[in-house]
Amino acid sequence: MSRPLKEKLQRLECHFTWDFEVKDKIDIRHILLTLAVRLEHGPLRNRGTYLALKAYLLHLLGSPKEALAVLQEAKEVLRKEPQGIFPRQILLVYGNYAWIYYHLTDYDKVDLYLAQIRQICRDLSSPEPYSAPIPEVYAQKGWSLFAMGFRNGQLAMECFQKALELQGPSVELQEGLAFSTFASWTHSYNEKLKEESQKLLEGLICDHPENYEAKVYLAQTHRVGDDERAQHLADDVIQNSLNPELLRTAAKFYRFHSPSQAISILKKAIALCGDYYLLHYDLGMCYMDLLDRGSKGNRAEIVEEAIGCFKRSLEANPESVFSRLKLAKLYGEKSQLYEEEVYLGLMEDLPTASKRCQQSFYLHWGDFLLHKKGQRQAALRAYEACLEVPGEHPLEQKHLAVRLRELARVFHFEGDTEQERAVRSLLSTMPAMRQRAPSAGLVSPSRKSP
Repeated sequence: MSRPLKEKLQRLECHFTWDFEVKDKIDIRHILLTLAVRLEHGPLRNRGTYLALKAYLLHLLGSPKEALAVLQEAKEVLRKEPQGIFPRQILLVYGNYAWIYYHLTDYDKVDLYLAQIRQICRDLSSPEPYSAPIPEVYAQKGWSLFAMGFRNGQLAMECFQKALELQGPSVELQEGLAFSTFASWTHSYNEKLKEESQKLLEGLICDHPENYEAKVYLAQTHRVGDDERAQHLADDVIQNSLNPELLRTAAKFYRFHSPSQAISILKKAIALCGDYYLLHYDLGMCYMDLLDRGSKGNRAEIVEEAIGCFKRSLEANPESVFSRLKLAKLYGEKSQLYEEEVYLGLMEDLPTASKRCQQSFYLHWGDFLLHKKGQRQAALRAYEACLEVPGEHPLEQKHLAVRLRELARVFHFEGDTEQERAVRSLLSTMPAMRQRAPSAGLVSPSRKSP
């Protein structure tokens, strides 16, 4: 049976048709929280796009009323744009409106927005009645992909390249291309991408010396090879930026050689945005770094500081699996029973967690069984479960390989050749599994961005 209304909706260019596969890749609330920081502390450009993305995510969480209110805000933001720009930017918002009303079975409203979209496409002389291949739409898709995680860097890059082909150079598009190229590099470590992102970021900074986002990304590309340049850029961001996310990123430069300074920077960021859970998470990680280094300070006090950080992280984002995993490890400093309780609670919630969170859980659970309970077979089953979770998550895969090699050595020294062979057989399947895994953006940020 033909469904003409649905067919028209599927021809729109908006968040509902771009197939971001959000639920399988990420924690929606995590993206909403990072998006809130972009909206409050980032530059005003792209505000309409980010609000439209926020509405889409709210719809996925089952909050259509709130989503519609955010779309109204996006429309008001875009109305402030020059007259000729508004119809080119509003297509995304109208598309999201149409889809949300479709899910609410308000078909009169759906028809209303489809008619407005059709009129705009006609005015733009688009060959398609419900979409227009214009640079503004490609840019909106690129910024949306970028805002949802660096794992989307390659796809975002392609969007900005297409927009530049259609429109030619502009500050917004050049910035989008530079940022997405950098993001793509962080998930491939391809040397050509690194060189290209450095070139693009240097160009942005030359023309706009106060582009601190460009500076903090450029600093990351220089961490290996030109530490002095990286440090100079990071210091510039720390001294002059009031964007908590950029301060959080800059603080990472100090975590390994001066955790106390990283702690100071993160506390400055928290003063600017106290409800941003990643700031508390990273602060907790700094205290854990002190523990790992055998800090001369009072270990019990440092443990309590770290526990407090991860508790505050969970207050801001109760669904943060990574915060709970860190808490489990810290509770283990005091009580094995408490540590196990956290893991058992997480196990109950695991089916609704992202694939990367599931893999990380099984790694931690296997470590607990192996090192705290001495249960080698149970630990092996946990690592096997980690391997069976679909999706290519390089950091977790790397850690799993380390665990399996360690377990193989344990069985070897115990003379249990059968179990050693079983573990090494698992190890041999890992590259093949990575080749079979879907490649379209299933990589989430590493532990520095849970």
